[in-house]
Order: sequence, then C-alpha cells, then structure tokens
Amino acid sequence: MTEPIVLHVGRIETPIGELLVAVTDEGRLVATYFAPPDDPQALLARAAGSAVRMRAHADPAGCCTALRAYFAGHLDAIETLPAAPVGTPFQREVWSALRMIPCGSTTSYGALARQLGRPAASRAVGLANGANPVSIVIPCHRVIGANGSLTGYGGGLDRKRWLLAHETRGAAPRLF
Repeated sequence: MTEPIVLHVGRIETPIGELLVAVTDEGRLVATYFAPPDDPQALLARAAGSAVRMRAHADPAGCCTALRAYFAGHLDAIETLPAAPVGTPFQREVWSALRMIPCGSTTSYGALARQLGRPAASRAVGLANGANPVSIVIPCHRVIGANGSLTGYGGGLDRKRWLLAHETRGAAPRLF
C-alpha cells in the first residue's frame, strides 16, 4: 500500500466565498475549491488521485497570498503558480490550453477544441473543463458557450459571472 500524499491545506475568504487551497510537499497546487465541505478529505483525494493526509497551513507555498492578490485586483498574481492537477493526458492538455487564455478574454468549447487540433471534441473539452480541480488558476471560468452564453462552472454561474467581470474590471470580456 502506498503512503498517502501530504497536502498542505489553506482556506481564504474571497468576495465570492471561502476557497480551499491544497498544495503538495513540493509546492505544487493540486486543488482549489469554493465552498468546501466540512471534511474535504474525499474531495482532495479525488483531486490528488490518491489517498491524502491533510495538514492545515496558513499559506501553502504562497498560493493563498497570490490568490488574495488576484481578488484584490492584481490579476497577474496567479499566473506563475505551479498548478499540477492530476488528470488524463487529454485533460492535462485542455488545462494547459486554459492557462493560455488571457485574463479578460473568453473562448468557447469549440474554439478550444479546434485550437487543440480536435475540432469534433468540444464536448470532451467541456468535460475536461468541468473536471478541472484548480479553478481560477487554471481559468475554466473563461470558457463560455459558442453563442456567448455563460455555461457550467463548478463554483456556480454567479461566481463565473463575478470572475469574468472582475477580470475585465466590469467591462464586457473579449469574446473569442
């Protein structure tokens, strides 16, 4: 039996709710979740792809500080955080592409699929987007419907709307 992964877990208050932040011993960000349950161990185990042992930490690997700065308006504060989510090769490819969407811009599932060279894979892109365990840092909220509509977001559409407005300082986001 393998040893559980140790995750250093912090919680921060944001304008849109409490955010749980989990980082490995190596300083790799593996999860950020809004409104975490009272006992997030199962959620984090799923995100880490392994059993986990949680250790409370005020600011794991500086991630909480960077996220607070982002919410305070320093939008580039999270760009270099070392996100290392566990997923399939395709999910990791989608998540890597998500990090390339500029702050203040949006794209559609179909456009992202075409960018990845898989024009028929917009539904698969949507599923990978929905499985993203590192929201905000891997900006899945920047993906919208082809018609410009806000579509699913694990944190809820109100949070997605807030994040997009925050990143554009209230102006309409640049659509794909």
